[in-house]
Amino acid sequence: MEQKKQEIIEAVISKAWEDTSFRTELIADPVKSIEKLTGIKIVLPEGKSLVFLDQTDKSKIYVNIPSEPEVENMELTEDQLEAVAGGGQRIWSDFVSNLFPTLKDCITL
Repeated sequence: MEQKKQEIIEAVISKAWEDTSFRTELIADPVKSIEKLTGIKIVLPEGKSLVFLDQTDKSKIYVNIPSEPEVENMELTEDQLEAVAGGGQRIWSDFVSNLFPTLKDCITL
C-alpha cells in the first residue's frame, strides 16, 4: 500500500513538471486535481488542508519551514536512540540534511 501511495505522489509531481496547466490547477485546488488525475479519493484529516507551491524556478532555492515535530508522539529508531543516549546531534543533522539538501551547498564557511 505504501508503494502505491509513493507511486501516486510521483505521478502527480511528474505531471506537474510536464504540464503547466495541470500545475496551475494543482496549486489552485490540489485535492480536486489529484482526484481527477488518479481517480483516487483524497481524504484529508479534519482541519487539515493540502498546499502545493510551484518551486520549479531553478534560479531560486526554496526552503520550507516545517511544523515543529510532536516530540511526545515521536518514535525513534534504534540508531537515533543510541545517538541521543550518547549525547549525539545526529537526529537534527539528518533532519536538516533530508529537508534542505541543496541549501548546505550554498553556505560558504
